[in-house]
Amino acid sequence: MIFLRLFFTFLKIGVFSFGGGLATIALIQHDVVEEKGWLTTQEFTDIVATSQITPGPVGINTATYTGYTAVVNAGYPEWMGVLGALTASLATILLPVIMMLVVCKLLMKHKDNPIVATTLSLLRVAIVGLIAAAALLMVSTETFGSYQTAPLQFFVSIGIFIAVFIASIKFKASPILLILLSGLAGLVVYGIF
Repeated sequence: MIFLRLFFTFLKIGVFSFGGGLATIALIQHDVVEEKGWLTTQEFTDIVATSQITPGPVGINTATYTGYTAVVNAGYPEWMGVLGALTASLATILLPVIMMLVVCKLLMKHKDNPIVATTLSLLRVAIVGLIAAAALLMVSTETFGSYQTAPLQFFVSIGIFIAVFIASIKFKASPILLILLSGLAGLVVYGIF
């Protein structure tokens, strides 16, 4: 039954999703798209994009939309997709919440221990790698297009990416402003052509 498989898949993802929502995306993509085939790469890319523009944590939003889509793709009615969304969301947060309660209690007791400090430093490095993997996941033909099949989409996507990168790094532009301007640029370019 897909609900049980969803629960255990997202329970595992929830336990190993160090670094927050963006780090979780690579884990979800690997399990749901590559291993189980519940979603296509295009569907997952759309889910990640939707998760990033909706309020709330990106990892939970991605789990919610993925649970819904996986159940509907398996042939169940849409109302059961809502149960899939709930299953994936609850499974994602269940063990981390329990673990955080235990870890917070222990961390407060042992916060000055050098082993604890070293472990936290090493986790920061792993988190950077997971977030980089999530960023590389978004660099695909579904997101940027292909030079051979859709050159306009490809060059516009590359141009927007470079402009946003420069604006955020060099000018420290607001992420909200960059999202709005990128959306407006996409609407103008794709609305005209």
